[in-house]
Amino acid sequence: MNDLNATLVIGATGTTGRRVTAGLVAEGRRVKAAGRGAAPVEGAEAVRFDWNEPATWEAALDGVDRAYLIPPIGSSEPAAVMLPFLRQARAAGVRRVVLLSSSAIPAGGPAVGQVHEALPGLFEEWAVLRPSWFMQNMAGETPHARSIREDGTILTASGEGRVGFVDADDIAAVAVRALTDDRAPNTDLILTGPQALSYGDVAAVITEVTGRPVVHRHLTFEQLRDRWAAEIPLEFATLLAGLDRAIAEGAEDRTSDAVERVTGRAPGTFRAFVEREVR
Repeated sequence: MNDLNATLVIGATGTTGRRVTAGLVAEGRRVKAAGRGAAPVEGAEAVRFDWNEPATWEAALDGVDRAYLIPPIGSSEPAAVMLPFLRQARAAGVRRVVLLSSSAIPAGGPAVGQVHEALPGLFEEWAVLRPSWFMQNMAGETPHARSIREDGTILTASGEGRVGFVDADDIAAVAVRALTDDRAPNTDLILTGPQALSYGDVAAVITEVTGRPVVHRHLTFEQLRDRWAAEIPLEFATLLAGLDRAIAEGAEDRTSDAVERVTGRAPGTFRAFVEREVR
């Protein structure tokens, strides 16, 4: 790949996007940091981009030969806007694309699964990152972080099901390698941390590290769906609550070696994450 060309990072101020941008900049890569507000990102060129405004696409793609894609937030049918963009990207000279998906969504599955399925037919160089649940869901201004701080509770419909929580730092490290290594992965990569934990386990670690009592409170599917629906569209709330139900049935009780295989280092532990980011 020509290092004079740029990497487009969509969602460059988001949880993984800002980490991917920083990682690329640290390696001396030229980066176009794309977002709806064209917010400046240190070391990168800010460019306005909106999935729902095709008029913003051409400028974002100018001079780009690879891209990191974060799907439109909250959309249950992202393929409707992403596939036209990807066809335009290919025509504009983009040769490698790395897509952020989810461990819960296979190729051809719902939502971004349709984009995943189409990607190999559009690009010769590609990767789909399928991380498990983010450790960062427990920090910042996320719903879980707010309930932890305000009530000392984590509210889920996942029962005793376990999840291979993964650190966004590790997701970004894999993305940087997938974007810049001489050979593209040309596959999908399940990304997890080193251990599968229940939300009860998560609460216990947070309690031990912070000294503040935190417990896991069990909700029904309907209770969780309605809780989410107060903040996001009902269709998307139903999808998220269904993912919790799948966790309860064991769908996310796994770990993978992909982070270490791609980056050469072991993934971070949940305890290390809490010590670093949970307040």
